[in-house]
Amino acid sequence: MRQDEIWDTETASRYDTPGTGMFAPEVLDPTVERLSHLAGTGRALEFAIGTGRVAIPLAERGVPVTGIELSAAMLAVLRQKVDETRIPVIAGDMATATAPGEFALVYLVFNTISNLLTQAEQVECFRNAARHLTPGGRFVIELWVPELRKLPPGQAATVFACEPGYIGLDTYDTLLQHVVSHHFEFGPGRDARVGRSPHRYIWPAELDLMAQLAGFELESRHADWSGAEFTADSRSHVSVYRLPSHS
Repeated sequence: MRQDEIWDTETASRYDTPGTGMFAPEVLDPTVERLSHLAGTGRALEFAIGTGRVAIPLAERGVPVTGIELSAAMLAVLRQKVDETRIPVIAGDMATATAPGEFALVYLVFNTISNLLTQAEQVECFRNAARHLTPGGRFVIELWVPELRKLPPGQAATVFACEPGYIGLDTYDTLLQHVVSHHFEFGPGRDARVGRSPHRYIWPAELDLMAQLAGFELESRHADWSGAEFTADSRSHVSVYRLPSHS
């Protein structure tokens, strides 16, 4: 499936879950707090801004935010909440589209770099971030750690969530580093809703090499937005990359 087929009008209309899930204050507040600190007095650019889950509260903190977004449907939901004067958005792919001006911070949250399905596209995403940043600027990525330790030989899928009304499982192609996330939502009857999204998973060390190819250095890596230590058992990470400052 193409990304514009995944992020369609139906998905966009159901994406926001105010106060719960990824919109819960305990998830969103530390994210916005950290990004605000990293942006300082500069401008921020969000790749794949979506419906503005992070951009809107970040802008409310006084950080000037611009976005890049491929999905017209997701952008339409954002526009129901804020207009172009408050948060301008460039329509396009985060690996190639450009926004005017320079930024102190570019950020890409909630595993979204994995929506780019080739290593070459992911490298170009880093290079695109570097093109937008001032010297000393930062590129922040939030990304999950592939859970291949849960995948026994001969088994192609893992369950990543199992709760009332919802089961989520991932199917892996370890040769191409591809994973398809399958989301099953169901009620008390026989009917269920199925959603699928393809990704290319990236190991932290591979991500660091992509950053190096684009001229970045790893500044920090934590297990979450609050700064918890990143360990071998961490399921995700927040990695901050920085361009060199002028001497």
